Amino acid sequence: MDAQDGGWRRAWEGAGRHLRGAGRGLADLILPPMAHDSREATAAAGLTPDAWSRIKFLEAPVCDGCGAAFDFDGGAFAEDRCAACIAKPYAFERARAACLYDEASRGLILRFKHGDQQQFAPLFARWIGRAAADLVEDADVILPVPLHRFRLLSRRFNQAAEIARPLARHAGRDYLPDALVRTTHTTSQGGKSRRGRRLNVKKAFAVTEAGRRRIRGRRILLIDNVLTTGATGEACARALIDAGARAVDLAVIARVRNARELIM
Repeated sequence: MDAQDGGWRRAWEGAGRHLRGAGRGLADLILPPMAHDSREATAAAGLTPDAWSRIKFLEAPVCDGCGAAFDFDGGAFAEDRCAACIAKPYAFERARAACLYDEASRGLILRFKHGDQQQFAPLFARWIGRAAADLVEDADVILPVPLHRFRLLSRRFNQAAEIARPLARHAGRDYLPDALVRTTHTTSQGGKSRRGRRLNVKKAFAVTEAGRRRIRGRRILLIDNVLTTGATGEACARALIDAGARAVDLAVIARVRNARELIM
């Protein structure tokens, strides 16, 4: 079983998908689905209108390199990258974020990451599928940022994998949850400077031998939860490129507003 992919869950997915679909339709007639952020009934499981209205979705134009929103559309002759990405590009080639990481989105994402609330995964997969549609279209392979086995035991599932799997399935792309592994049990990135984050994950990732054969010469779309400084995405991208990947793009649920401006 794929360690990063929820293990036993995959064994039941194929056989149960049609039964679940039929059962869900009947159940919805009797008990309308609840919003993920409250006990309010919705037409389909998602967010309440109030929560939805407060999410700051990142719409085009955005920087092609880091996904930051531009203040205005500069037209046909404008640069497609922000000044920071032109001066010092990330190791990954392109990035997209579905929304801004702020007071409105933070609670939802933390409940998903640390609160064992897996119901958010399909919702976040749809958000990323919309925001990163061009990256999904260009990708040969979709894979999640991996968790170390110790952290996987404490969280019980890899949140990035729960997003990457349905995204790959819907797009018809190869899904390789165990091609990239985290070899070092790093400390939390929270509270660290940009330099501290970079050093914390510098050699934390490696590509497996089986993964090396599957990614060679292919374009990879890497899925993560939040882009803060980009250190984790860069470390993963370098490991994948060193193993023979043609290029690596990054897609996340959310990004902090000042990802490239944090204190070094």
